[in-house]
Amino acid sequence: MSVLPDDHSELLYRIHRDLVDGYDEELEMEIEDRHPDEALVTDPEQLEAERSQRLHYFKNLFHLQGELVKLQDWVAATRQKVVIVFEGRDAAGKGGVIKRITQRLNPRVCRTVALPAPNDRERTQWYFQRYVPHLPAGGEMVLFDRSWYNRAGVERVMGFCSEDEVEEFFRSVPEFERMLVRSGIKLIKYWFSITDEEQHLRFLARIHDPLKQWKLSPMDLESRRRWEEYTKAKESMLERTHIPEAPWWVVQAVDKKRARLNCIAHLLSQFDYHEIERPQIHLPERERHDDYIRQPVSDSIVVPERY
Repeated sequence: MSVLPDDHSELLYRIHRDLVDGYDEELEMEIEDRHPDEALVTDPEQLEAERSQRLHYFKNLFHLQGELVKLQDWVAATRQKVVIVFEGRDAAGKGGVIKRITQRLNPRVCRTVALPAPNDRERTQWYFQRYVPHLPAGGEMVLFDRSWYNRAGVERVMGFCSEDEVEEFFRSVPEFERMLVRSGIKLIKYWFSITDEEQHLRFLARIHDPLKQWKLSPMDLESRRRWEEYTKAKESMLERTHIPEAPWWVVQAVDKKRARLNCIAHLLSQFDYHEIERPQIHLPERERHDDYIRQPVSDSIVVPERY
């Protein structure tokens, strides 16, 4: 249907609302991240400062997400293969940055892999075997929300593997990653670093928030008790698997918003990408036929409009 001049303003308004709805998704996640105490703030200066900080965050985030779309288009057009590994302690903010990276991207180009604990069969396989099927083909980006480094972290600390198996992992992982790089995969590894106190606060927030309690598992609680063991395991992992072909990058993650912006900006800097020109898009007129009659929908299958 062609748009009449009288309808032009209404059309622009509806397009604007649709764009705003898209950005509201980030606002919803922002509210989820806020600490309950923030709702009790009444000091006008503090409220204005927080508002200014949030606007600064959103402005930079939306700009970086626009660049991620350009990166995605470049990866697809040039048939790049990209693997990004996200590691860190529980509640370090890995999931939050992954959400912001993938939020505006095409899931056919950029996908997230978060594998559960290995089953009985997988435990008898070559250690890296269950990760290999998830590696990218040309034109794909894969984000690992935890990865083969489970062996150097949770499996080692919790006693799910022997020290001999850990030692074999440290011997094998540099060669495994060099093979990935030689095959044409761009491999980027991030460790999200938080303090003892910050993890304590985030765990307490999850315990007291019914919408976040599902994020806490018995394993998470046990990991809290074993903070020092995890620290030793992390230090050993970074020392023994930081290789020129696939170095580790440490993200200071006590401030969630800064961590997201810094990580995304750094990720973009790892590629010599450029904007891919797209052909101009013209919306075709919809065909209309005089003999077409739209059939009514039965009220019995319509979702009730309660809101």
